[in-house]
Amino acid sequence: MAKGFNPQPQSPFKSLTFRKILSEKEHGFTLIELIVVIIIVGILAAVGMSQYSLIVEKARTAEAKVRIGAMRQLAYQYYLENGSLTGMTNADVGVDNTCASTDFYRYYVSIYTTYANWVAQRCTSGGKTPNASRAYYYYLSFYPGTGQSDWHCYYIDDSSPCFGLPQ
Repeated sequence: MAKGFNPQPQSPFKSLTFRKILSEKEHGFTLIELIVVIIIVGILAAVGMSQYSLIVEKARTAEAKVRIGAMRQLAYQYYLENGSLTGMTNADVGVDNTCASTDFYRYYVSIYTTYANWVAQRCTSGGKTPNASRAYYYYLSFYPGTGQSDWHCYYIDDSSPCFGLPQ
């Protein structure tokens, strides 16, 4: 056997317990570390909630699309019967321009010389709960002469576009 060779080396930590090896700072998280983690989680939650609210509001436009589609069909029928959209009223397309407790929007029609807008204005009070905190117009511009139509959306307070649609 070689000199100095020990086939069973002794660990220098054999007699020490695990607690004695670790210093006092390595036992857990400090208060600062916990506060930083809580702040980061709070920021992520705030961003997530605002994005979630936007997605839910965008999904509510499905109600408006269905109603506006029905309004468009009735308006086109009116156009075929009368040769023009002039004189068409909200009653002709089955809406009454009020925020009902069964709808997220109030609906009405705006008639111009060459086109019409079927408008869904988001209720901020009086509509189906929850009401929107920020009102916007979601509407379809329809040109009966060509049959072309375009969706638009903009916020009422600052006229900025909403949901990525043109104003």
